[in-house]
Amino acid sequence: MKVALVHYWLVTMRGGEKVLEALLSMFPEADLYTHVYNPKGVSPLIRSRRVYTSPINRLPFARSLYQTYMPLMPDALLSFNMQPYDLIISSEAGPAKGVVPNPDAYHLCYCHSPMRYLWDMYHQYFDGANRATRFFMRRLIPRLRVWDSVSANLVDCFAANSTYVAKRIRRVYNREAAVVFPPVSIERFLEVERKPEDFYLYFGQLAGYKRADLAIEACAASGRRLVVAGAGAKARDIRRWEKSGLVTFTGRVSDAEIAGYFSRARALLFPGIEDFGIIPVEANAAGCPVIAYRKGGALDTVREGYTGFFFDSQTPASLIGAMDRFENEEARFASREPFTRQVRRFSTEAFTEGIRELVSHRRRL
Repeated sequence: MKVALVHYWLVTMRGGEKVLEALLSMFPEADLYTHVYNPKGVSPLIRSRRVYTSPINRLPFARSLYQTYMPLMPDALLSFNMQPYDLIISSEAGPAKGVVPNPDAYHLCYCHSPMRYLWDMYHQYFDGANRATRFFMRRLIPRLRVWDSVSANLVDCFAANSTYVAKRIRRVYNREAAVVFPPVSIERFLEVERKPEDFYLYFGQLAGYKRADLAIEACAASGRRLVVAGAGAKARDIRRWEKSGLVTFTGRVSDAEIAGYFSRARALLFPGIEDFGIIPVEANAAGCPVIAYRKGGALDTVREGYTGFFFDSQTPASLIGAMDRFENEEARFASREPFTRQVRRFSTEAFTEGIRELVSHRRRL
């Protein structure tokens, strides 16, 4: 088969780009298409492939302002000629699935999420935008919603990265999606030796929807120590909370440092809603229990009573109750075997097997 991989943009290495790396390894002869390409921001594996870009790549400051050009991207996809390809895999969390395959081709869309700012998170983005952005959102979003819905008809098969995203695909596109968990680099954490100390851990960017504030308030109110690892903390918040003597902010941490925190933390606190959420899988791979909000991708990644616990509302009281329960039953998490068995579901091998199964379905049609 002649294969094309279509990714929304290639400017940094995040979860979507890790999925793309796995697809590139599966299909070493595939051609790669994207709207905006910054070779310095991506991995050597991606740089080793020939990358075709849309006209967006030639616009001023495209590598830094690529999201500003989002309304132009549906039309820019027309520059990609997909007619020579037998198999097209679009990696979608923005405008990538709208390429037009030939009638005999098979288009598999691996959907990280329907575009949040068009659909269920529209009001959150709108409320946080400035006046000029709101002006354009009111005028552009309706047209983009129509395009996004119609372009779903160009997809033969949707794959979602979690059950949560599969439900959103059903809601937005009225399509069923197979769940294929994304590949997580679990191997580097499996050999971490657990030596729990008396503190909890929050790890991740300190963006509003991730609810680091909830973890901080719950620990401060209940007299528990918390390490907050990740970029984005405001100086006034650091000064305010570190005065308590319970909360420590580390800023950005390396892979080696976070492995050390996973080894020593009593549990990881995961109070936000993620489409999938790689961090709980990495923590579990290191044998670190996870206390997560009962919504989103965590419902796939955390096995209650075996690799962690859930709490039911995004309030300090609910999280404190889950930590109390965890501490009463902490001994049950001493064995690594349930953690290792659970995280194997999110390995690169499991991802590859899932994608190959969906591609082989095309051959049986």
